[in-house]
Amino acid sequence: MYTKEEASRQKQAFWTAFGKYMQPVLSADGEPVSWVNYKTGVSGIQFKMDVDRSRAVISILLSQADLRLQQLHYQQFVQLKAMLHSALEGEEWNWQEAAPDDYGKIVSSISKTLPGVNIHRQEDWAAIISFLKPRIIALDAFWSTAKYGFEMLA
Repeated sequence: MYTKEEASRQKQAFWTAFGKYMQPVLSADGEPVSWVNYKTGVSGIQFKMDVDRSRAVISILLSQADLRLQQLHYQQFVQLKAMLHSALEGEEWNWQEAAPDDYGKIVSSISKTLPGVNIHRQEDWAAIISFLKPRIIALDAFWSTAKYGFEMLA
């Protein structure tokens, strides 16, 4: 078992390594991008990556304060599902329209999970990076075209 500080250091080391690994990769628009803290530019829409002791998850997280706007954004993603599906090379993701997060806030998400990996096992890092890298790049490619429709809803 790790102390809180050791666990925090290991997580930080992983995300630093991931950031350095991804640094040379430009966005779909040819610009440098912070892949670890990817900014969509639309309030309440995040591309989130998370790794813990049992899994890695990448998701599109919708967490607007206005639930009506959140629902509109979710419906916009539904309308663009074929385009997203194509960007993700046909991979199926889990679509959840509205569910409480860890803090009880209602959020919508579109996510993919890699079970059985542990951020605290350095030997799992290659598998985690191999899972996250192509998916965050695919989300960026999708967003490069799709973001304009979401900006108009905001």
